[in-house]
Amino acid sequence: MLKAGLYTLLTLLSLAPGAQAGSMQWSSIRDGSLYLRADQPDRLKIGWNPAWQSDANREQLYLLQPGGQLFKQLEIRADQAYGEQDIELPAATGDYRLQIPGYSFRGFAVSHRGSTAAQFEPTKVHFSAEVHSGAELYFRVAAGEQAILAGKYYGGVSVLQASRLSDGAKVRLELKEHPAYGQFDQVALPPAEQDEVWRLALGGSGKAAFWLDGTANLFAQEVQQLHPLDQPRGEARLQLKAQTLGTTPRLGIALPYAQPPQSTFDLLQAIGARAANFYSFVDVIEQEPEREIGFRRLYRERFGIDRDITLLAGTGRRAVLAADAQSFAGLDAWLADSVHLAGNGLHYLAFADEPNLNYPDYSSYALYFEQMLARAKANPEARAAGVRIAMPASSRLLDGPFRVGAGQRRGIDWARKLLAQHGEDIDALAWHEWMVRDLLATRRYRESVRAAAELVGLDAAGRPRKALLLSQTNISSGRDLSPYQQDSHYAGLWWASVVINASADGLLDMLNWFQAADEPDYPKGMLAQRSASQFSLKPVAVAQQFIARHWLANVQALDNSAFEVDALAMSEAGRHSLLGVNKASRVQVVSLDGPLGLCHASQLKLSLLGPDDQPRDAPLECRDGRVHFELPGETLFALTWKAL
Repeated sequence: MLKAGLYTLLTLLSLAPGAQAGSMQWSSIRDGSLYLRADQPDRLKIGWNPAWQSDANREQLYLLQPGGQLFKQLEIRADQAYGEQDIELPAATGDYRLQIPGYSFRGFAVSHRGSTAAQFEPTKVHFSAEVHSGAELYFRVAAGEQAILAGKYYGGVSVLQASRLSDGAKVRLELKEHPAYGQFDQVALPPAEQDEVWRLALGGSGKAAFWLDGTANLFAQEVQQLHPLDQPRGEARLQLKAQTLGTTPRLGIALPYAQPPQSTFDLLQAIGARAANFYSFVDVIEQEPEREIGFRRLYRERFGIDRDITLLAGTGRRAVLAADAQSFAGLDAWLADSVHLAGNGLHYLAFADEPNLNYPDYSSYALYFEQMLARAKANPEARAAGVRIAMPASSRLLDGPFRVGAGQRRGIDWARKLLAQHGEDIDALAWHEWMVRDLLATRRYRESVRAAAELVGLDAAGRPRKALLLSQTNISSGRDLSPYQQDSHYAGLWWASVVINASADGLLDMLNWFQAADEPDYPKGMLAQRSASQFSLKPVAVAQQFIARHWLANVQALDNSAFEVDALAMSEAGRHSLLGVNKASRVQVVSLDGPLGLCHASQLKLSLLGPDDQPRDAPLECRDGRVHFELPGETLFALTWKAL
């Protein structure tokens, strides 16, 4: 078994010459993939120790077979700061994949036999490991490739030096501090007419962020372990059931606290949002009553948004408010606007933005909530106008927010206490989910929705007794954004996977992407701002447009054998839609079995959205009563038909 001393090394260890038959160790991995080719049976040893806020956060690690099936899911509870587990690894053709999803709160040490060829794929921009001084790795660049070596400084590793083994050519990259999280340093490596192996020396110790563009982003501890990944086709067997589980949530975005530019109208229309997140600034609305009426009416009437949630805050999204004259005046003004706008739809109100992150403690927030709730209840016209009370709009639900003392600040714990005190007056449980950045880890959204439903309970019809609102989410929180994720097709894959997982049980009422358009310090919108008045759809918006086009009202039960493919079955008024996403780079062979006569259903059609962000129709075939099709890597799909 791994000993505690191994965990404290904080290094990616290189094997000594001649140690091929011994063990190989990778220590303090925080975010990335470890590919393992086991030609002989092996025993994988995984150990962990706390890195930051581990007592407030659970972890999941995934070990996939070479064909992409889940071989082992490692569950680590928040109270398991230290631990270890052995996994027997059968010999196999191809590469196993051990996924350590970021953001992780522990450092993971992995040990295996030296005869098992191992390659590490680090995440890009985000730091992926913590290393000791003198760490070295190897990588290969194929003939003719223009490889780019890149890295980012996190206060640890500050220099990357690559040396070409064939001739000793050297390239040095100094990592500097940058004002924006998404900025990093990079240098081109000289191309060659033949395959070349490079040695990478990491200068410094501590957090390390390094990666390759233009070639395989794979690093090994020994030259002979470098190899192209062998990833055969995957298989996804889907079984559609007749049972209706519930309804799909309204999908939306966080919209600006102002009239949007006319130039964005068609783009916002194209996104197809049916829900929204707003901020209302109590100091502003106190001074300018009715200033929100115009844009709130526009969003409802022009863009068809009939469900929204408003978070009370101060100018600049100041999160901590007191139950004072200004907050009461702002609340009264917002309620008056809502009465003025009375019509169809529901308008949820949260008295604070992420109180478990921002307020000094629970008791401070609970007192504020109680006083604001009493003030809101004093206006019965507001409820008649569709106003509902949501709480606590927490930062994360099952895990803690990113601050000291997070173990005492889990969103679900604060929500449980508020429900016990004010359950009859609370209409919705709302939360924000951040930092589930890995495509394989998006299944955790389904867990959070199920936990929220369990907390509020189900009524006789099987619906949650309080509306469940996942009212803000994004790949990362705050400014911690990677352009490889936010500005690429990756964001579309991620959003589709989150939508599918959060909707899978028919329990959620609202799911909002945060935010509508990029801001200078927060380039995390669905729209990119090209100039003062020019905007364009980012890849995540194209994905949302595709999702909205195939979105139906009801969730049908669906069995899914695949781990790398997510799928959601929906129906409405005789129409059916199977929405899915292949999160892996491999091709997947998909088959769907369903009600008798599925292959003869009217208007059976398959649509795809791949990395080029251009929707296209694709062929399918029916054999033995099942629908079959090939799904390219990193592609969304929608299979649609009408019942006979």
